Amino acid sequence: MEPGRDVLDAYEQCRAFTRDRRSSFYLAFRILPPARRRAIYAAYAFAGTVDDAVDDAGSEAERRAELVRAAALLDAAYAAEHAPDDWLASALGDAVRRFRIPRGHFDELVAGMAQDLAVSRYQTRAELEQYCYRAASVIGLICIEIFGYAEADREAATAAAIAMGKALQITNILRDVREDAERGRIYLAREDLARHGATEADVLAGAITPPLRRLLAEYAQWAYALYREGERLLPLLPHARSRMCCNGLQGVYRVILDDIAAADYDVFARRVSPSRTRRAARLAELWVRAALPPR
Repeated sequence: MEPGRDVLDAYEQCRAFTRDRRSSFYLAFRILPPARRRAIYAAYAFAGTVDDAVDDAGSEAERRAELVRAAALLDAAYAAEHAPDDWLASALGDAVRRFRIPRGHFDELVAGMAQDLAVSRYQTRAELEQYCYRAASVIGLICIEIFGYAEADREAATAAAIAMGKALQITNILRDVREDAERGRIYLAREDLARHGATEADVLAGAITPPLRRLLAEYAQWAYALYREGERLLPLLPHARSRMCCNGLQGVYRVILDDIAAADYDVFARRVSPSRTRRAARLAELWVRAALPPR
């Protein structure tokens, strides 16, 4: 059943929010059929709105208050009890009911944002990987509910989506090492820094060193391995447009990782960001490849 006019208007605000963030994701989402596209805009708008609110709030108390508001918004969306003008709860509520998206995925996403407020260092890679799960893998789990998959493939689709999310987040970590360090945050595990003979002071100094280069190269190989695991999701998606969207999401980020490797892992000299033209061309190529029937 098609949503009512008020819900469609709410979805339109989610679409505008996603467009205005100028993310490559917006282009990838557009290939989806209307109902799936609207739902993924709503999920993205929730994640982005909460992330922006937490980042823009002043004190830690104000930021934690934003997380409380995020939980309340989820309560409203899942209970279908919200103010008529609450566009985000309206759109998200329709999306989670239409595609039966588990509440726990969104709760984990909010937990990841809370973790960012409390933690600026990670002792072990296992701790970092848990953060990557909360920050990105759960978004992949939300996406596959919208994309659709056979119940018999649930376990395999879940594992692949988790891997793909981690690959995207590690790519983010590599790209943003300098910017995160300027904010006093380091997403490179201390045990990995020590193993390569690098220090937090090296990262905060803002210049590549041989030990850091070796560590970043190792993280890139970690991400590439996770991308390969994540690609197993594609043949599990029966809808061509879902495969096209999924392949676009992971493929455009993989271009960023390729560029980091091509720069010999010097992520301090400049922020790696492929041109919009190159991303669009890559996206078109990935769409064509994924449109073919799964083997």
